[in-house]
Amino acid sequence: MLRTHTCGELRPEHIGQKVTLCGWVQNYRDHRGLVFVDLRDRYGITQIVFNMAFDDEMQTVARSLRSEDVIQVTGEVVSRSGNVNPKLATGEIEVVARELVVLNRSKRPPFEPSSPDLPNEELRLRYRFIDLRRPALQKAMLLRHRLTKATRDYFDRLGFLDIETPMLGKSTPEGARDYLVPSRVHPGCFYALPQSPQIYKQILMVAGYDRYMQIARCFRDEDLRADRQPEFTQIDVEMAFVERDDILDVIDGLVAHLMKELRGEEVSLPLPRYSYRDMLERYGTDKPDLRFGLELVDIGDIAAECDFGVFRKTVEEGGRVRGLNAKGAMEKYSRKDIDGLTDYVSDFGAKGLVFFRVKEGRLDSPVAKFFSETHHQAIIERMGAENGDLLFFIAGEDSVTSAALAALRNRLGKELELYDPNELKCCWVIDFPLFSWNEDEQRWDAEHHPFCYPVVEDLPLLDSDPGKVRAQTYDLVCNGCEAGSGSIRIHDPVVQQKVFGLLGISEEEAERRFGFLLEALRYGAPPHGGIALGLDRWVMLFSGDDNIRDVIAFPKTQKATDLLSGAPSPVDPHQLRELHIKVDLPGK
Repeated sequence: MLRTHTCGELRPEHIGQKVTLCGWVQNYRDHRGLVFVDLRDRYGITQIVFNMAFDDEMQTVARSLRSEDVIQVTGEVVSRSGNVNPKLATGEIEVVARELVVLNRSKRPPFEPSSPDLPNEELRLRYRFIDLRRPALQKAMLLRHRLTKATRDYFDRLGFLDIETPMLGKSTPEGARDYLVPSRVHPGCFYALPQSPQIYKQILMVAGYDRYMQIARCFRDEDLRADRQPEFTQIDVEMAFVERDDILDVIDGLVAHLMKELRGEEVSLPLPRYSYRDMLERYGTDKPDLRFGLELVDIGDIAAECDFGVFRKTVEEGGRVRGLNAKGAMEKYSRKDIDGLTDYVSDFGAKGLVFFRVKEGRLDSPVAKFFSETHHQAIIERMGAENGDLLFFIAGEDSVTSAALAALRNRLGKELELYDPNELKCCWVIDFPLFSWNEDEQRWDAEHHPFCYPVVEDLPLLDSDPGKVRAQTYDLVCNGCEAGSGSIRIHDPVVQQKVFGLLGISEEEAERRFGFLLEALRYGAPPHGGIALGLDRWVMLFSGDDNIRDVIAFPKTQKATDLLSGAPSPVDPHQLRELHIKVDLPGK
């Protein structure tokens, strides 16, 4: 080894020892014959002292050191006496250098990894090898490692087998676009990178491996945002001979285990379980942030009787009038601020935002005159309002009021500091609809995927009223993020084909797209179900970050490019000829 200790290891008990350290020069200071260097590796920082009286050659080399040079230093550990640095774990000692070897000189970096001022993300991704030296990213990578290990340990104790599934499979597009891989030996044919191991893990259940897990790499060619990547990692789980609650209980245990191992916190189990319809009614979304209240309230019956035309007409046309109460926020939002909130909710389909300030037991607003005293008091009572509160209402279709108010609720929760940003609060959302109606194509779509088993008592509705069929699906929600999603699977080929039929998938198409799974289900498939949790997203939640790219070592940009390597990029024409591919670029 080129070193005897790491840069975060030395303590007062090492005083007097001869040690050798290796690392990167973080800071350099020249003070009257003494050169001080902060030497950094991923374990920490140690201060190195070069006494210029010791060695002329070392003096020359030490004075030439600059940021990010890689060096090896041998010397004696001494006490810092009255110059202790309480910010460093090694702050009670320093190393007086006797030997110095420059292992590698660094070009002047485009940014300093020790600087608190971050450059733009594009520059950071271009020089990711420097960005990854930042303590925040190193902490995130360590957290990711610990979370992954804790997950594997937990499932191992419960008898799950870690089984790899293929990266090259058959294209079965039923959601996001596949990433396709051309086959050289089968001209004109393509593999698909897995959007998830869904079909393979179901086949493992048919094969008798009744408890499976995998830290699985997945790929989806979809539009990106802060919490999405084209390649991502799932904690993938499947179990046979189980019901929905069995799977929820296992994942409850995983959440509690991770919280204990990584945060030292106890979690009360079982995690709360709410219906999909209940969440939409109370919070406007199926992934509510439960760290704060601010629930939505319907005042449709009161609005139907008032003289405010927008409210009354909306209710008459079958729409809804719903709102929320920002407690004590009257003085915190000016009219200009409220205009900004109005513009904000318009992005979610709302045609307007009506507000009332609660003053002296009455409603104060430009539209308050359209409401009688009885209506004033009815709204105040319905909203649980008090003097100083600020009430917001949106009128429109159910889906519009849900989406707009859910977004407004999240924004108010953050701006009014209604929650602790370091808190993690999880819940289950269950009983999703099996289908959603595709108005453009006048057909049913699968709400989750086409392999979800209906709630047993809803099976007759497949023939009479598919829109009312609930699925045995479940989402794990944490701090307003979908942190996991799963379902009990269809193991009965008859039910599976009936669902395919409602989705407009003929028997021939089903055999072409999913034939090998359907064939497996005909050979003694057990009842089974599973879930996939986004590992990247879990690390992001545990780290308190809001950008998934900061918890992935080598992420892609929002345009799915790798600025470090330059991918995607053109390839040699010879490679294309071997694959029997001709590229037809637009405009050429």
